[in-house]
Amino acid sequence: MAMQLNSSGGRRGRRSFNAEINVTPFVDVMLVLLIIFMITATALQRGVEVNLPSAASSNLTVPKSTPLLVTVTADAKVYISETEIERGELTAKLLAIAEEGYQERIYLQGDTNAAYGEVLSVMAEMERAGFSNFALVTDPKARVERGE
Repeated sequence: MAMQLNSSGGRRGRRSFNAEINVTPFVDVMLVLLIIFMITATALQRGVEVNLPSAASSNLTVPKSTPLLVTVTADAKVYISETEIERGELTAKLLAIAEEGYQERIYLQGDTNAAYGEVLSVMAEMERAGFSNFALVTDPKARVERGE
């Protein structure tokens, strides 16, 4: 039985396999996942919707981790992130979150229509609990509208 060989010495009609991996679809999928992650990460940092006061101040640096946000609404309700808490439980909840000391900045936002005394009272309670690194949140859009 005779076989016919081509000039390269192999069998006629056989193809060699390509051993390279095409990474283009993998890169495409990873870029889409990166975009989805970037959009959802910023959406997760939202707290309770309040009407923030405007103030002429400089912007703070963005924290590397998810910030702790304490909110006082117009009807004097207090929230930690999106969870409503009783006013008397604020210190206990913050200490439970901190456990061994919380050195990150805590962001305090108060509604424009909230009583000034309520926001100050929450701020004083946070300070008595040992949290001295906090910042007041203002509306960044108001500075842009005024041309600052």
